[in-house]
Amino acid sequence: VADPFIAAQHTLTQSNHDTLSSLPLLKMAVHGPFVKIHPVVLASIVDSYERRNEGASRVIGTLLGTIDKHSVEVTNCFSVPHNESEDEVAVDMEFAKNMYELHKKVSPSEVIIGWYATGYDITEHSVLIHEYYSREAQNPIHLTVDTALQSNKMNIRAYVSAQMGVPGKTVGVMFTPLTVKYVYYDTERIGVDLLQRTRASPSRTNGLTSDLAQVGSAAGRIQEMLTTMLSYIEDVLSGKVTADNSVGRYLMDLVNKVPKITAEDFESMLNSNINDLLMVTYLANLTQAQIALNEKLVVL
Repeated sequence: VADPFIAAQHTLTQSNHDTLSSLPLLKMAVHGPFVKIHPVVLASIVDSYERRNEGASRVIGTLLGTIDKHSVEVTNCFSVPHNESEDEVAVDMEFAKNMYELHKKVSPSEVIIGWYATGYDITEHSVLIHEYYSREAQNPIHLTVDTALQSNKMNIRAYVSAQMGVPGKTVGVMFTPLTVKYVYYDTERIGVDLLQRTRASPSRTNGLTSDLAQVGSAAGRIQEMLTTMLSYIEDVLSGKVTADNSVGRYLMDLVNKVPKITAEDFESMLNSNINDLLMVTYLANLTQAQIALNEKLVVL
């Protein structure tokens, strides 16, 4: 395969054992027992799969994020061109390096933490690709996303690799699964909520709600949660429900986080913020109207 592609025979024979022996040992203290994944990562993986080249069975890419003592947080990713057949696999390393350099200029805190592949199972090709990423990151994770929906849902699994075998003899690689958790920023929540509404739409399309509608929806959700909380507290006080100490600790933590402010000051602050929101909405609509009017005048 022409440079900058690399190719390797996928059959795991004795000639591959020296390469596999260079893989790092499993260290759960570094990666922790679970992996946090943001919605934008899953959306990017699905988008790259839908845009894959004709004839490609799957897509692969680099995972970016942060690492702490207890977990890995995957916040971004990008696809990497590759070709694979029954006998060999080729990965565009130069493209992956250039894309990572560009990402570092935008988000210097994000580092390479592993790679992803669409599909349900780990293949023999995955071992060879994982060996490359083991040189780019310590104990890289491997994320699989079942975009084919073989079990009628998108199964998402994360793994880390560990050596197995007799030292100095035949050496292989074992992929150990990790727990996957889904997290999101407040800005990502808007997109997730929109996707949920799109599922219930007959046309499978939906538009963004206005800022005031989002404020109203958020206030409604808070009111529902407060109603549920008050109902639980009343049932505990009346003896209908047995008290749960963990729930009590959460409620105490919630009460302690509420700022100590009078009702008059809170109402004044809320009205001020709503007025600011209305002003921004008005200016945005005014700007949009001026742009549309300018386009009409240009045509005339």
